[in-house]
Amino acid sequence: MRRGSGWKLGAILAVLIAAGVLLFLTPFNLGLDLKGGVHVVLEADESAGPVTDENMNGVVSIIERRINALGVAEPLIQRQGSRRMIIELPGIHNQQQAIDTVGKTALLEFKDPHGKTVLDGSYLKTVQLGTDRYGRPAVDLEFDREGVRLFAQLTTRYQGQLTKIVLDGEILQEVMIREPILEGKAQITGGFSHEEARHMVVLLQEGSLPIPMEIMEIRNVGPILGQDSINRSFKAGIAGIILVLVYMFAYYKLPGLVADFALLAYAVILLGVLSGFHAVLTLPGIAGIILSVGMAVDANILIFERIREELTEGKRLRSAINVGFNRAFKTILDSNITTLITAVVLFYIGTGSVRGFAVTLGLGILTSMFTAIVVTRVILNVMVDFQPEAMARHFSAGGVKKS
Repeated sequence: MRRGSGWKLGAILAVLIAAGVLLFLTPFNLGLDLKGGVHVVLEADESAGPVTDENMNGVVSIIERRINALGVAEPLIQRQGSRRMIIELPGIHNQQQAIDTVGKTALLEFKDPHGKTVLDGSYLKTVQLGTDRYGRPAVDLEFDREGVRLFAQLTTRYQGQLTKIVLDGEILQEVMIREPILEGKAQITGGFSHEEARHMVVLLQEGSLPIPMEIMEIRNVGPILGQDSINRSFKAGIAGIILVLVYMFAYYKLPGLVADFALLAYAVILLGVLSGFHAVLTLPGIAGIILSVGMAVDANILIFERIREELTEGKRLRSAINVGFNRAFKTILDSNITTLITAVVLFYIGTGSVRGFAVTLGLGILTSMFTAIVVTRVILNVMVDFQPEAMARHFSAGGVKKS
């Protein structure tokens, strides 16, 4: 084995082991089409005021922040026409939880004993999950400068009287004001569960919707069809990879076996990277993986054919491999860059599963370039060290000079 080949091969094996560990330890997140979840259609309530494009964009932005704060993987949030929105939440099967997250206006009000609103959630500075004096979940509030002033006026003027804390018209808590509160801090209690308090914190942190939204449709999307699709896609992917492996070995013999190892390395590294980045797997995402498998094979074929051309011109085997890789690299780079640009555009302008397809395709392209240019080259050089005659014979039927 030539100097340098040993540590390069060791580095490749280390990358493969690391990717395998990530794949084993980190489960994939599945999208709505594979995992199931809740599908919601919202429509703006025109009775509360005119529905403008600015208001609808504000609703989209706030709901996106609410859902992201809850850690929902790969949600779909998009406008439909001028007044409607479609929202899909993978992994959430409780419709009430979905309603609490996306359907509430989240208008918090503090009312005096006469029912008049003294201050609202727009004066909030921070909202945090806390506990009451009994250790039960509660919501801690802190107001901004103007909110501190208004809250101090409320608690001073109505000391000894009942005030109400209202969220979207629903009374959360009736509070007896025992003494003036001048530091601008309050706490909402009421026997909430931890999840209920967490939802309320998210709603209040991200602010109220600029216009009320009505739920026009809400339904659960079951994962049964998704599981069937997973099985079919898995079988199709395995069958396709096996056929590719057999073809490469049958056509290129020993170099084809090297390409097969590189292809398997590509699959392990790509899945390990996707798993490590907690990427969400959707049916389009699986399609992106399978598509990038074909691109990985194309790269190896381009390299091998370039090597064959150099051999027919009388070059020695090792020289032919070096020149073949160098010349094929430009072609591989050009073809992959154009596809990578497409993946980037799809990621930035797409939503939901389209972005999942873009992620898997983009990472697949980068991984295929690494395995084709680095992994295949290192293993070919190692094989030439041990089997130069067999490698030369399998690359070309004619007489070839050994390295």
